Amino acid sequence: MPLTGKQRRALRALGHHLEPVVLIGQNGITDGVVAAVDQALHDHELIKVKLTPEDRKESAERLAEATGAELAQLLGRTALLFKKRDEDSKFEKF
Repeated sequence: MPLTGKQRRALRALGHHLEPVVLIGQNGITDGVVAAVDQALHDHELIKVKLTPEDRKESAERLAEATGAELAQLLGRTALLFKKRDEDSKFEKF
């Protein structure tokens, strides 16, 4: 189920202080990057990913789709991704 505007706004507020946990290098989105992002989403639910400047929008959307996450924000070279865990979620209202 896609996020509503209010949910996106709340996630952006919660993610403001976060540091990027995954950096996308010159090789782009590889299987290893997808696995790292998927693991980080499982651990944290809300993460920032630093993208390369070229094709950042397509990269962010492709990464969200590959991991089953929602793209909460794309600001500059930083994407904020959210994927709620089924159990023990910190984000019950989402």
